Amino acid sequence: QVHLVESGGGSVQAGGSLRLSCLASGDSISRYCMAWFRQFPGKEREGVAFICRSWGTVYCADSVKGRFTISQANAESTLYLQMDSLKPEDTAMYYCAARLPRLGAVCAADTYNFWGQGTQVTVSS
Repeated sequence: QVHLVESGGGSVQAGGSLRLSCLASGDSISRYCMAWFRQFPGKEREGVAFICRSWGTVYCADSVKGRFTISQANAESTLYLQMDSLKPEDTAMYYCAARLPRLGAVCAADTYNFWGQGTQVTVSS
């Protein structure tokens, strides 16, 4: 079992920055690949970024490339999403997720087994 708790969301003006954190706990947490997803009202969750010790990083959404940075610390028990140059269209609920390494579909929500409760990010213009 893996337990995930996000923090760091909030309200910010366009052009500002936020850093989301996800504290992961559980057996052999370092074995898991991690990702950030976001969900807009009335929409499916979409992948934002993925990281896995053996595979590197993948940015799922073209709109975040060059603005968001995914990283890990503390033996992969803490996941971060540094979000810079935020735009109103980044407003969403952000979730961290975990799965064991597997081939393909790193940005597909239905391939992840464990989820946090989410943290809201609101960007005003």
